[in-house]
Amino acid sequence: MIFQTRSRQDESVAADITADLTRALFEGRFDQVHAPWRDLFSTPMFHHRELSPEERVALSYERLRHINKSLEGADSPENLARDTTRLTALHEWVGPVDPGLGTILSIHYNLVLGSLLDAKGTHDLRPFLNMDRIGVYLCTELAHGNSAALMETTATYDAAGREFILHTPRPEAAKFMPNTSPIGGPKTALVAARLITGEKDRGVHLYLVPLHDETGQCLPGITVERLPQTTSAPVDHSMTTFTHVRLPHEAMLQADHGRLTPDGVYTSTVGSTRKRFLASVSRVTVGKLCMQAYHLGTTRHALAVAVRYAHSRHTSSGTGGGTVPLWRHRSHHAPLIDALATSYAATFLHRTAVRKWEQAITKADRDDVERLAAITKGWITWRGRQVMTECRERCGAQGLFLANGIAGQLAAGEGAITAEGDNQAIWVKAGMEMLLGNYTPNPPRPGPSDLDKPEALQDLLADIERIWHERARARSRSSRPGSVLDRTVLPALQLVDAHAHRLAAQGLLTAAQQTSHPEAGRLLHALHRLFALRRIAVHSGDLLAAGRLEKDRLLALPDTIEDVIDALAPHGLVLANGLAVSETLLLSHPITAPGAERGPQPREPRGRLTD
Repeated sequence: MIFQTRSRQDESVAADITADLTRALFEGRFDQVHAPWRDLFSTPMFHHRELSPEERVALSYERLRHINKSLEGADSPENLARDTTRLTALHEWVGPVDPGLGTILSIHYNLVLGSLLDAKGTHDLRPFLNMDRIGVYLCTELAHGNSAALMETTATYDAAGREFILHTPRPEAAKFMPNTSPIGGPKTALVAARLITGEKDRGVHLYLVPLHDETGQCLPGITVERLPQTTSAPVDHSMTTFTHVRLPHEAMLQADHGRLTPDGVYTSTVGSTRKRFLASVSRVTVGKLCMQAYHLGTTRHALAVAVRYAHSRHTSSGTGGGTVPLWRHRSHHAPLIDALATSYAATFLHRTAVRKWEQAITKADRDDVERLAAITKGWITWRGRQVMTECRERCGAQGLFLANGIAGQLAAGEGAITAEGDNQAIWVKAGMEMLLGNYTPNPPRPGPSDLDKPEALQDLLADIERIWHERARARSRSSRPGSVLDRTVLPALQLVDAHAHRLAAQGLLTAAQQTSHPEAGRLLHALHRLFALRRIAVHSGDLLAAGRLEKDRLLALPDTIEDVIDALAPHGLVLANGLAVSETLLLSHPITAPGAERGPQPREPRGRLTD
């Protein structure tokens, strides 16, 4: 057992531990970066309301304007779009209150305003900064999702008239799903289309296209058709088509990857049309960071609700007398403790991805961090779905009500899994890059590993990563039928998963080693141990075969894991409180509201943590 409790620990010590956990999770910048968003979304403006889907859509736009009016200083709209740390922090706190709002603000601030700022052009930003016009982003087409580089929408340049002619050549080329209805006010889109000059296809570039007049009517040549309601966040998803819509020369967002003079002379520093497309839609990488941040916020919120409910909701003791909190039952607290370990690890993984993105300087750096953003987006959103599903089930029927902040966010999370690159597709790309590029796994360690040392656990996670890398390499060189992709894609996906697990565990371990409060450090060390052992148990056969895990340690793994759960179980509330979820928002949920049928209020078991 890693630590055990003694007698009772006073409230001030518990508060100190909680504060140190929060400092670790938010890298010491909670008050500066995160607290303003948490406080904003805790106000009554963002509390749950019982509304129809259409009313929810309208309310999301109303809330978007409310947010925009509150932005100033470091968090002005312009600064927000430029500052990835603050932008992703915003996404961490919006999801629990309004998933639809999370979607439309991500599009407006990141994809549209961010792209306009990155282009450093002459476009008038004031309508977007003042929210006179809401920005929408039209890239994906009905027939081209993950294959968006092959999109068919064209922008043919008429040099004589100095205009582009934007056109949808067939129904399958309709722009699919963006929020282009007039709900929320007039909108202007960034439209991805193939630039045609003369008879030459110059690849995909972005164009600024007003969709509506001031009354909300579609402008000539533009057709918007509302799509059916999804199971995800209520958003005015639509299909949009263009019929020979004329745009001025300045509509094109120009940069080094593609410039066009008014006379029709095209230049580019990038020879590949695919690379021009990727350069045009480069804000999608920041979007990946935003989507994982959004999922982290909803996951941590669901955990805070579920853990608190488990401590306050009473049920049969199962031993023939009286009632006990749900948390007392092993079947109830064990999966939530696992979920806490995963969520802490996921948060540290996200922090790593954002930090590396902001520190990237060279093109090689950017290539690496773009891949990391794809890996972390897939891992965090998939793990988040698992955690939220567990939280929903642990809350029973209460977990089904939208007002309790879990069920609606769980369904809405499916959108984040697909948005900014479908998880499976971006992982396939990342896996093949790791396999065929300059990625090199950590070298093997000799002999069996010591499961009692955290560094040794990290070595075993690196072993799992290396094993899948070697398998994928072996299949890529084999004479098996099919393409290299067909032969290697499944082990390559396992490689990506192993890589993400190792990085997440390393972030958790590093945080444990850097905490200022020793008992907070011990809690984080225990979470790291649980997280790593769960992963090692899944791949214990491979580790045994590689001589890195002894048979007796393998057979003892289930009991070893149970010992860690024993040690963590008394500290569930402290760990949940460390997530820094808004108390005001928690009390707005019926499941955790004052006066709800919760039985006697339990106290967190208190005592000093010892080695």
